[in-house]
Amino acid sequence: MADKKKFYMTTAIAYTSGKPHIGNTYEFVLADAIARYKRSQGYDVFFQTGTDEHGQKIELKAEEAGVSPKEFVDGVAAQVKEIADLMNTSYDKFIRTTDDYHEKQVQKIFKKLYDQGDIYKGHYEGMYCTPCESFFTESQLVDGKCPDCGREVQPAKEEAYFFKMSKYADRLIEHINTHPEFIQPVSRKNEMMNNFLLPGLQDLCVSRTSFKWGIPVDFDPKHVVYVWLDALTNYITGIGYDCDGDSTDQFKKDWPADLHLIGKDIIRFHTIYWPIFLMALDLPLPKQIFGHPWLLQGDGKMSKSKGNVIYADELVSLFGVDAVRYFVLHEMPFENDGVITWELMVERLNSDLANTLGNLVNRTISMTNKYFGGVVTDKGVAEEVDADLKAFVEKTPALVEEKMDKLRVADAMTEIFNLFKRCNKYIDETMPWALAKEEDKKDRLETVLYNLIESIKKGAEAIAPFMPETAEKIFAQLGDGKVTETPEILFQRLDLEEVMKKVEELHPPVVEEEVVEEDVIDIEPKEEITFEDFGKMQFQVGEIIACEEVKKSKKLLCSQVKIGNQVKQIVSGIKAQYSAEEMVGKKVMVLVNLKPAKLAGVLSEGMLLCAEDAEGNLALMTPEKNMPAGAEIC
Repeated sequence: MADKKKFYMTTAIAYTSGKPHIGNTYEFVLADAIARYKRSQGYDVFFQTGTDEHGQKIELKAEEAGVSPKEFVDGVAAQVKEIADLMNTSYDKFIRTTDDYHEKQVQKIFKKLYDQGDIYKGHYEGMYCTPCESFFTESQLVDGKCPDCGREVQPAKEEAYFFKMSKYADRLIEHINTHPEFIQPVSRKNEMMNNFLLPGLQDLCVSRTSFKWGIPVDFDPKHVVYVWLDALTNYITGIGYDCDGDSTDQFKKDWPADLHLIGKDIIRFHTIYWPIFLMALDLPLPKQIFGHPWLLQGDGKMSKSKGNVIYADELVSLFGVDAVRYFVLHEMPFENDGVITWELMVERLNSDLANTLGNLVNRTISMTNKYFGGVVTDKGVAEEVDADLKAFVEKTPALVEEKMDKLRVADAMTEIFNLFKRCNKYIDETMPWALAKEEDKKDRLETVLYNLIESIKKGAEAIAPFMPETAEKIFAQLGDGKVTETPEILFQRLDLEEVMKKVEELHPPVVEEEVVEEDVIDIEPKEEITFEDFGKMQFQVGEIIACEEVKKSKKLLCSQVKIGNQVKQIVSGIKAQYSAEEMVGKKVMVLVNLKPAKLAGVLSEGMLLCAEDAEGNLALMTPEKNMPAGAEIC
């Protein structure tokens, strides 16, 4: 028998700065569904995930928590692993970048690249983004902000080691052009080529001296290895790569990776830095890097203060593991961001899982028990509708395979649920309850129920990679020749009101004091302006994508506001009325062409419009209807 074809896939390793929310968890589940599907196709799958545990941000988080960095990452890594296990992910290896083997290999890799002239020592002077732990040149900034997260950058200068990125840039461009499957979706490839590669790569800073929580450069210990050179190499160290040529058999078998599954926000590191590092190590490049979209929490109204932030363990406690897996896999588009809310979860559970699937299985088993004591065989009393059902069922695996080969997981699940919908239609077409009333139709009734059971089994087989526990329950209930006498309801319908009560118990909303406002307010009129004066001001709708308190200020919040395709940083004196958490997701009115100014030492590039009552209370001006970020206010 021929050896199985190998399939090595990875997720991005989760950064251990805090508990992962459902958006982070989505990647685990997506990877698991792909891994399980590949195994069902006969592949020898190795699925690796893990945690990224070094860097300045973690050093600061640990300090705030009053623990050592190692204690901090140990706690968060345990949380990440716990959630991955909770979601029934079938990973083969959970790597941590604090693992001894990984750290030693990173040091050896750094030394090898230095010895061969790809890394050199110098001084860095540029703009630094602390959250991303990345340096940028002025030309790489977007509106003076970090091109990755949109936050403010700070000038920084320090001794550092650099990697000669430009040495390999042309080779990488050629690879991308000759391997169209390398970066997916195509929109991500275009973004990387046009925004980074074609304009020309700057040499990359690959060490830091301003903090200590990282892997030391062994021949220059005051330096620690740049977090991305450390983190990215997990994909080879985790399967036994050795820089000195003593790599394991597993590495020799599994590398290159068949698929790196990552979030779109870190695609630059994976499609530019990582391939170039591999070229320098004379290793083959991964076959495909897929930058999946984000799963966003709610419709812009979600905040911790309101009690509606969504975490995987809380979702599971209310809906069950497979219901959550179904939602995050089925509701995520291929390229665009998806949305999750408690309301949507209830809606999908009731319509798709309880009704379409659960009710189908339950009533098929009930009718089989009622009319034939739980045992049916194919009596061969066929009609045209039977052939139609069988043809539909038989074509489904090929349709699923077509979608999965393109990583269109949501579309693959739609094909499977179309099968279940077809089974429900078959029941309506054949009306078993009517057949049961006629003695001479008994064989026809038995044939119908047999066809149903076999079709549902095919559906369960198809759904197993995506909802493994549900598939097992279906097979157990349908049995092998005899259905169960006590069918279990696969998915109970839920009452939205009851669910929301439980959500409030998990996250009690912050009760704000009721403000009694005056009916009208008269203010001192300002000097009249001309229409021309007014025309100089540009007002647009903005969406707040991040917000934090301004340190050492009692009044100021610093918001990152998405306006069209750009992100502006705006400082506002609204801390008394709004928490940083509840600002995130709001659609607001913005004066966008206000000359930038510093407030409390923080740059502000616009103004959020507010109304003010007689007591000085402020309320953000928001559009009456849902308008896209960037819409002009006129």
